[in-house]
Amino acid sequence: EVYFKNLSKQKQKKAMEKNGNNHKLRVCVATCNRADYSKLAPIMFGIKSEPQFFELDVVVLGSHLIDDYGNTYRMFEQDDFDIHTRLHTIVRGEDEAAMVESVGLALVKLPDVLNRLKPDIMIVHGDRFDALALATSAALMNIRILHIEGGEVSGTIDDSIRHAITKLAHYHVCCTRSAEQHLIAMCEDHDRILLAGCPSYDKLLSAKNKDYMGIIRTWLGEDVKTRDYIVALQHPVTTDIKHSIKMFELTLDALISFNKRTLVLFPNVDAGDKEMVRVMRKKGIEHHPNFRAVKHVPFDQFIQLVAHAGCMIGNSSCGVREVGAFGTPVINLGTRQTGRETGENVLHVRDADTQDKILHALQLQFGKQYPCSKIYGDGNAVPRILKFLKSIDLKEPLQKKFCFPPVKDNISQDIDHILETQSALAVDLGGTNLRVAIVSMKGEIVKKYTQLNPKTYEDRLELILKMCVEAASEAVNVNCRILGVGISTGGRVNPREGIVLHSTKLIQEWSSVDLRTPLSDALHLPVWVDNDGNCAALAERKFGHGKGVENFVTLITGTGIGGGIIHQHELIHGSSFCAAELGHIVVSLDGPECLCGSQGCIEAYASGIALQREAKKLHDADMLLVEGMSMKKEEVVSAAHLIQAAKLGNTKADSILRTAGTALGLGVVNILHTMNPSLVILSGVLASHYVTAVKDVINRQALSSAKTVDVVVSNLADPALLGAASLVLDYTTRRIY
Repeated sequence: EVYFKNLSKQKQKKAMEKNGNNHKLRVCVATCNRADYSKLAPIMFGIKSEPQFFELDVVVLGSHLIDDYGNTYRMFEQDDFDIHTRLHTIVRGEDEAAMVESVGLALVKLPDVLNRLKPDIMIVHGDRFDALALATSAALMNIRILHIEGGEVSGTIDDSIRHAITKLAHYHVCCTRSAEQHLIAMCEDHDRILLAGCPSYDKLLSAKNKDYMGIIRTWLGEDVKTRDYIVALQHPVTTDIKHSIKMFELTLDALISFNKRTLVLFPNVDAGDKEMVRVMRKKGIEHHPNFRAVKHVPFDQFIQLVAHAGCMIGNSSCGVREVGAFGTPVINLGTRQTGRETGENVLHVRDADTQDKILHALQLQFGKQYPCSKIYGDGNAVPRILKFLKSIDLKEPLQKKFCFPPVKDNISQDIDHILETQSALAVDLGGTNLRVAIVSMKGEIVKKYTQLNPKTYEDRLELILKMCVEAASEAVNVNCRILGVGISTGGRVNPREGIVLHSTKLIQEWSSVDLRTPLSDALHLPVWVDNDGNCAALAERKFGHGKGVENFVTLITGTGIGGGIIHQHELIHGSSFCAAELGHIVVSLDGPECLCGSQGCIEAYASGIALQREAKKLHDADMLLVEGMSMKKEEVVSAAHLIQAAKLGNTKADSILRTAGTALGLGVVNILHTMNPSLVILSGVLASHYVTAVKDVINRQALSSAKTVDVVVSNLADPALLGAASLVLDYTTRRIY
């Protein structure tokens, strides 16, 4: 105590010098439920009593504002506190999801309140989910946090929440020496930890001598005597709701059999609380002559009730903490308070699996009187806390410093080196060739292997495995760590299962093929599979023009026409994995026949196969070759010959190319009017020949609001392989895919 006083005086003097003698510390006290108000109210009274040092803002949220839990915000009005903000944050529900949604709702509402109040420090109590929302909001908004009752140990999810708040808090007020040691073990700065005791003990230790019989009669009836009644307070255990409901049923059965007047308080707002209330009503507790069921009892009256009870039963922290100050017998049920420091007045029934076990505990404990315990406080917590608040220097850096124990030096690697060596195996299954490459995180193709694509399923799968094993072995030699395998293939693909559903006619025996399982089993690596058009879009998103663009479309102009759509930074697959079949947008009802069986598709006009078909017709009519062109007798006519002829002045070849460009442009206009992207990327060997025609059609045919779109030619040398690699690399960088 002497040490603390000297240290406090030094800190207070220093803080006053730095902050200026006229600065008042603006303190926001946020309270969520009846339990934490009992701990925070003494501090609030203390702050209010020293207006020359502090300004108090009170924020009320959580179950305080719900009628089912007694509208406990009225306690503030009775205690003459001004409520600056009331936030309805509880989402009604009976499961864990309702608690999560309540935290989310509080996180949505709190920033506006904190922006308006601009406190210097926020005081948060305990381990409730509402308190986690408060601490998270304050920490992210650079508001200092003083956490009350950190470092304690108990059961259920409360333990995790309490320690999470500890890591967010800048200052800590703990109640016991063990809690202080736990905080130090959690690497918190010892200079920012105050061992003050529990604030509620300041009121408890001065309360027992007050008039109490009127309070007992008000809540339990005129004929009740001291030490001849029971107080029951039991909450659901959120990590095992079903078992805690069963235990509550057994508790009520035991209390009915024990046949003593009993005050039953409704449980906290937690997952499972409504089911506990239903159990009470099913057993007729609210109408039973021996029971009084209430939603809330004011804390100063509750103190008198437990101080003079014959026994308290349940799993509330109040039973193992506050009630010890009076020596009242307590029966602690289940695991909710496992790890709490307790006095000798507490009898633990860890596995309360039978009514008889609880009944036996009641027979052992009821009516006893134990020595008073001061484990959690000596009645002087509030003065210590106020001194601690005055010593806070607001000019100190806000960023927390953790006091980690010394550890052995470790050898670390440079992050750039790590990123350079992380790589993917990329596989591209084309109509002609099968290619495998090692691709680095930066999009560099470190090594590439190419083979002719076999015609049968068995030979193709065998070759893929052989090439991947060879590439994976070579990766060690080139200092690359393979993270997974990405496969780009033609056809319709289910990327979730890694299955090729239907193939294009260019790849035979390639429908209903599971690629993921055999490759993953053989290589012991994760495997991703997707359509080649989608992979091209992913390549642009990670390495090309689409990097950082929220909405764009990629069109591949090659042997066929394909593409991929990126919407809000994510790839669109569609309900049956058929999205972005852009080559099969119909631009003419009576156009040429497409390989898909339809007529007038973009692919029937602008694909390499379509241009080859038209080139062959011209060649057969002896209308293809012009001056400057020559063909060997055995040479196969291709789209390249048509393009060359057009460049050399062949008007018919030029007309075919313009028609193809117009068809592609009309398809792009349809895409613009459907998806409204900000960017269209043309990829593939024919892209540069079509870009001008596409822009002309957009200017003529598109709505004025869509004409602002950028149309560019891809600068990626190998979008299929890079896209297959990005399937892997996006995952390793935590992208949603």
